[in-house]
Amino acid sequence: MSQTDNKRIVLKFGSSSLTSPEGGLDRSRIQYFANEIVKLHERGEELIIVSSGAVAAGFRHIGYKSRPKQLHEKQASAAVGQALLMQAYNEAFAEHDIRVAQILLTRSDFSNRKRIQNAWMTMEELIRHRIIPIINENDTVSVDELKFGDNDTLSALVANLVKARLLTIITDIDGIYTDDPRRNPEAKRLSRVDKINDYIWSIAGGAGTSVGTGGMRTKVEAARIATRGGVPVFVGRAREPGDIALAVDGAGHGTYFNTDEDGLSMKRQWIGFHSRTNGSIIVDRGAADALLHAGRSLLAAGVVGFTGDFHPGDVVEVVTQDGETIGRGVVNFTSWQLRAVQGLSSEEVMKRVDVARPEVIHRDEWIALSTR
Repeated sequence: MSQTDNKRIVLKFGSSSLTSPEGGLDRSRIQYFANEIVKLHERGEELIIVSSGAVAAGFRHIGYKSRPKQLHEKQASAAVGQALLMQAYNEAFAEHDIRVAQILLTRSDFSNRKRIQNAWMTMEELIRHRIIPIINENDTVSVDELKFGDNDTLSALVANLVKARLLTIITDIDGIYTDDPRRNPEAKRLSRVDKINDYIWSIAGGAGTSVGTGGMRTKVEAARIATRGGVPVFVGRAREPGDIALAVDGAGHGTYFNTDEDGLSMKRQWIGFHSRTNGSIIVDRGAADALLHAGRSLLAAGVVGFTGDFHPGDVVEVVTQDGETIGRGVVNFTSWQLRAVQGLSSEEVMKRVDVARPEVIHRDEWIALSTR
């Protein structure tokens, strides 16, 4: 499917866009978003929603006076709030005879190649029947060390998974500014970002509102993930009728992150963003350049060190001597084998250790995460 024929759009709504400042769902906002999405649905777009808001919707129903901080309290709030959230979406879209479906995902679902493929097949089937999937993190079973951290990251992973034409992240600020516009009236909004560099990270700022968990920095991170997978991103505001259609059509109130990357296969997505790493391999400058710019495999000659305990088939990070992570790949050696042959030629490697191939990481099992 070419980008011109691609009608698939992922729309992400944060807690602050769906709930009142005191907590609880703002039904008028959900109705507004549903009305906006219906316009896109009617013109044939294929839509997937990634929605936060379960914890914020549920905590007052349990009796908490403010958003809880303990994991078990947040999970209980999510268990109550997720039902309320889906009820609100279902009722809002039912007015337009559009059906919706709930999909709850965890980080471990993405880490398991079979499970995420099943999730992808479910989304494809729902879209085929013109049903809108509504995706959220499964907060009731997630543990802190395995959480996405925020639904911005989840939306980027979903956008890559379904090879979307655009990821639209709706927030309460109309894009990325050179400074905080709430404190500095001289701050300028960036309408487009062609490359996420150190400057963009420096102005992305910190935490967001007290209702949600994501700040602008998490949205830049989501943009980094999505654009690496070939999906452009919009981050901005939608308040008036027609605003979401404007965002989708390139004239929204926010910032667009462009990309010239091609879409990634599901295998490379898994290597780059879903898998858990079991160590890191440190490479010299020549090896880094060969991986990033020459489409080469990683050979033992370019390895100067490693960390962790890994085995063939494990995913490892590849790091420069300056400490920059430049990518990830599936390693063909155990850590003790690599210790024995690092810095040696491929011919010498095959003499010293019993391995199936001389490449430490083959280029077909590699994804670059740096644009330097």
